[in-house]
Amino acid sequence: MARVAVVTGGTRGIGEAISVALRDAGVTVAANYAGNDEKAREFTARTGIKAYRWDVSDFDACQNGVREIEGELGPVDVLVNNAGITRDGTMKRMTPAMWNEVIGVNLGGCFNMAKAVWNGMNERKHGRIVNIGSINGQAGQYGQVNYAAAKSGIHGFTKALAQEGARAGITVNAIAPGYIDTEMVAAVPPDVLEKIVARIPVGRLGHAEEIARGVAFLCSEDAGFITGSTLSINGGQHMY
Repeated sequence: MARVAVVTGGTRGIGEAISVALRDAGVTVAANYAGNDEKAREFTARTGIKAYRWDVSDFDACQNGVREIEGELGPVDVLVNNAGITRDGTMKRMTPAMWNEVIGVNLGGCFNMAKAVWNGMNERKHGRIVNIGSINGQAGQYGQVNYAAAKSGIHGFTKALAQEGARAGITVNAIAPGYIDTEMVAAVPPDVLEKIVARIPVGRLGHAEEIARGVAFLCSEDAGFITGSTLSINGGQHMY
């Protein structure tokens, strides 16, 4: 029987690439999304991967969402915490709502989802959790104290949870992408993006599929001796 994976934010951008890569590796994938029903329907029609809607910042919604998936597809063996949002602004302009929304989705979502699958993974003595961090959680970024704090928190969350899961056969790792050619990065003004690319040693943006291949490896049986690690996929922009 194929293993079951949940990919949060799994219908667009890096999340879509991860969902497809896991599907192609023989995993049964459930893709979570937050609210764009039209995009989710297009994703399912294109990939054959079923999409489930809930807000990962809502603890009860995560519990219910995982329960629904397990009822339809079977126990969740793999969790990829990819869901993330930005609400950029300098400290002068940042509101409590901007801070709380980003922390709630990007970091709180990791806790909520891990909590929803943790007991089952412990009982079955097997699990794979991969959390998507960011180069900006490693190096910081002007105007992103909320986003950088959340992503940095993900890296600490990963190392601590890995210690709890190791004896139970659960690996917990993170991937820290650099600048990837997604819709989020496409929204960056061209002159700013040009300066960003100039600082990437390989001379280009990354591709979502390059992140997805890293995730697929960390979710595989071949990665059973890797836990508590952060894999930086950033073209050499930040060597951490």
